[in-house]
Amino acid sequence: MTHETSAASRPQADLHVVVGAGPIGSGIAQALVAQGQRVRVVTRSGSGPEGIERVAADAADQAALIAATKGAAVIYNCANPPYHRWPELWPPIARSLLGAAQSADAVLVTISNLYGYGPASRSIGQPGYDIGHPMTEQTPLAATGPKGRVRAQMWRDALAAHEAGRLRAVEVRGSDYVGPGANAVLGDRVVPRVLKGQAVTMIGRTDRARTWTFTGDMVTMAITAGRDPMAWGRAWHVPSGPPRTQRQVVSDLASAAGVKQVPVRALPASVLFAAGVVSPLMRELRETEYQFRQDFVMDGSAAAETFGLEPASWDFVAEKILSSYRD
Repeated sequence: MTHETSAASRPQADLHVVVGAGPIGSGIAQALVAQGQRVRVVTRSGSGPEGIERVAADAADQAALIAATKGAAVIYNCANPPYHRWPELWPPIARSLLGAAQSADAVLVTISNLYGYGPASRSIGQPGYDIGHPMTEQTPLAATGPKGRVRAQMWRDALAAHEAGRLRAVEVRGSDYVGPGANAVLGDRVVPRVLKGQAVTMIGRTDRARTWTFTGDMVTMAITAGRDPMAWGRAWHVPSGPPRTQRQVVSDLASAAGVKQVPVRALPASVLFAAGVVSPLMRELRETEYQFRQDFVMDGSAAAETFGLEPASWDFVAEKILSSYRD
């Protein structure tokens, strides 16, 4: 059965299944409900946004996930296993999702990141990306660390299944999330201190350009990728705003909040490595420390041009971040 035959002959279903209920999964579910779609959220505990059908199932249990996704038109992989256990937990979850999508004849939309590209190349002929140019969807998946390699392999497996005609797959990649509920780089350890006029400490260099992906833009791109056949069979970068350094972001938040500018300090790599002795999370950040040592910029123009998408304005994003803490 080819992709084209399947897409043309199958009846239009209205069930969308979201696996995971973090800021992206919950955002997708709520946006789809607002559009009049039938939505089911699947998590291990059965949690999820109020007013939406919720099912408890282990995403790594293929039989359980097939049952939970039966009849789905689109399955959104928004799962997020514990950061320090990605190499162990992601492979069975990814295999289970592939099986569920094939069983349901559903489009599989995987929410991903830029880890698969790995560090920038240091000389001509090496894999990776040129630090002087943004990452594109054609940048080689040349990750050197375990978390980056597992994310790259997930996409290779999904693309192979797509090209073999077993399912329709698409991957949506974003950079550092910013927005309500997104607390990776900004969030609980930064925004409250800015609002109080206190100094903040950031990982790595504070003067390197970075792409920041608004969670709302990720939600829009994921839903677009699930419903538009032009999206299937490849990866897409989420249209995101112009790069900003960590120092600029903190300054922007202070200005938007109407408070004084606060000192921005850099956490030296030596401190990060020392903290990893006692903290599993800090230990895992060693692998991606390169993302904070050099420019880390993503090009989302392909999706913007193909689907007519524009990222939210940075002023809007800053206000959404601040209002989530004020509320």
